Amino acid sequence: MNDVTDMTKTAPFIHPQALCESEMVGPGTRIWAFAHVLPGAQIGADCNICDGVFIEGTVVVGDRVTVKCGVQLWDGVRLEDDVYVGPNATFTNDRFPRSKAYPARYAETIVRRGASIGANATILPGLEIGERAMVGAGSVVTGSVPANAIVMGSPARVTGYMDADGGEMSRAPMDVLPPDAPLAPVALGVGAASMQGLRRAGEMGVSIGFGDLGSDVPFVPRHCTLEFGQGGAALRAGHAMRSCHQMLVCTSGAVSMLLDDGSTRREIRLDRCDVSVYVPPMVWQSRYRHTDDAVVLVFASQCCGEEGIIRSYQAFQHALSVG
Repeated sequence: MNDVTDMTKTAPFIHPQALCESEMVGPGTRIWAFAHVLPGAQIGADCNICDGVFIEGTVVVGDRVTVKCGVQLWDGVRLEDDVYVGPNATFTNDRFPRSKAYPARYAETIVRRGASIGANATILPGLEIGERAMVGAGSVVTGSVPANAIVMGSPARVTGYMDADGGEMSRAPMDVLPPDAPLAPVALGVGAASMQGLRRAGEMGVSIGFGDLGSDVPFVPRHCTLEFGQGGAALRAGHAMRSCHQMLVCTSGAVSMLLDDGSTRREIRLDRCDVSVYVPPMVWQSRYRHTDDAVVLVFASQCCGEEGIIRSYQAFQHALSVG
C-alpha cells in the first residue's frame, strides 16, 4: 500500500455524511455518504468506498480498490490492490458465531490482487480468493478460490478460468485431435505440454487404446495414481510439479484441465480415453468440472513429497521469475 502520508497527491475525499474515524486513508480515495470506517482501519490510495459501507478497525484495504454499497468488511478481512467487491457481498469472520461470545482471534480472509467478487456473494471465513479470480454474483464460497478461477453457485464451483487478457479462457475439447489421433505429440502452446493419441486396436466389438511406456511416454514412469470420486468436490486448488513429469489419461467420464506456464493459459476437456496429455515440470495445472464418473490415470516420473509440489500460484510465479 502506498504511504498514506504522501500528500503530494490529491487528498482523500470524505463525504460530509460519512463517518471516517481512521487517519490511515490514502490520497485520492473517496469515502461516500453513510459509510463508517472505524479507527485503525487502513485504506490505500485511489479507492472508492461507496454508500453504506462499514469497515472495522483491523481491516486492510490496498490501492485502487472498489467496495460497492452495502458491504461490511469485518476484522480479519484484507483486500489487496485492484480488488472489486460488488454490492451487498458478505464477508464472515467466525465459523461458529454466538451472541456475546468473541473468538480470541478472528479468521483471516484474504482477497488477492485484482480479484472480483460479485453482488450478494457470501465468503466464509479464513479463505483466500486467488489473484484475479472472479466470484460470480450470489455464490456461496466455502473453500479457497484458485488464482484466475471463475467460480459460481452454492457451494461455489470452478466453471472456468480467466485468460491472460482478463477475459474468459476459451475451451479446447479433445476433438482438436481426430478419432485416428496421431501418435506424435501435438504441442498445446503452454510450455512443453502436449497431447497425443494412444495406439488403437479392436477385436470382437471391443476398442482398445494402449501405449508403449518405453516409446510413447516422454519420460520413464515410476509412479501411477488413479483419481476418482471428484464429482462432488466444490473447489480444488491447482499445483505445479518442480521436477516431476506427468502424463494423464481420462479413462472414464470427463474433466476439464487448466494448463498455465505463467504467460499462456489453456483449458483442455479430457473426455476421451484414447488421448493422453503430457504435463512437464513447472506448468501450473488444475482439474475441475468433473463428471460424477470421472476417472483420471496419472503416470509420473517420480513419487513426489510436498517439497516437490508448488501449491501456491504466487509461489509458482516467484519460482518462474528466479528460474
